[in-house]
Amino acid sequence: MTEKFETVEPIGKRVLIRKDEDKKQTKGGIQLPDNMEIPNITGRIVEVSAEVANLPEVPLSQYDKVLFNPKGAIPVDFEGDNRLFVVDVENIVAVFRKS
Repeated sequence: MTEKFETVEPIGKRVLIRKDEDKKQTKGGIQLPDNMEIPNITGRIVEVSAEVANLPEVPLSQYDKVLFNPKGAIPVDFEGDNRLFVVDVENIVAVFRKS
């Protein structure tokens, strides 16, 4: 018996992002509360929509590390850990690049 894999493909000007693990402690050793509201979070792009892939003015591609505003992000209950989000490209505020 072969198992079918379910996939999630964003549509429109959206990308699928796996958010990074929440930080529980600062570099200085201060414990952060679990319910702390962080306005922007980081993650890696898992998938880009066909529309975004064909837009030269949107320099986003799979595996890019990005900073995004989670307020407009749509959580995807796909793997049970709620770390996948569908995000409009307008809510991506920065891309981390190595120089």
